[in-house]
Amino acid sequence: MDAQLPPALARWIERQGHEAAHVTDIGYGTSSDALIRRFCEREGMVLVTKDQDFLPHAAAAQRATGPAVVWLRKGNCSNGSLLTWLTVLWPDILARLQAGEKLVEVHA
Repeated sequence: MDAQLPPALARWIERQGHEAAHVTDIGYGTSSDALIRRFCEREGMVLVTKDQDFLPHAAAAQRATGPAVVWLRKGNCSNGSLLTWLTVLWPDILARLQAGEKLVEVHA
């Protein structure tokens, strides 16, 4: 998950039963989008982001083997608000990923 999202989100995803890492967990806190995308692809991880700069990577993923991207379209908010919002949406996000969607856009 990218640097624009809090590490608390990675911990929350882990509590939902999924492996997760924030870019700061893996030493990529200041890395380029391309490097983060390649890491996710190599590790078979879904990229969770608020940054629309990752959208070209998602478009490329639809044509190739790149990682799926979950694009969270929510403005600045507290960690608690973000996690409450995602709790309701999480089952749909997972279903869409399991159905093979490479870009899951989630609106506030």
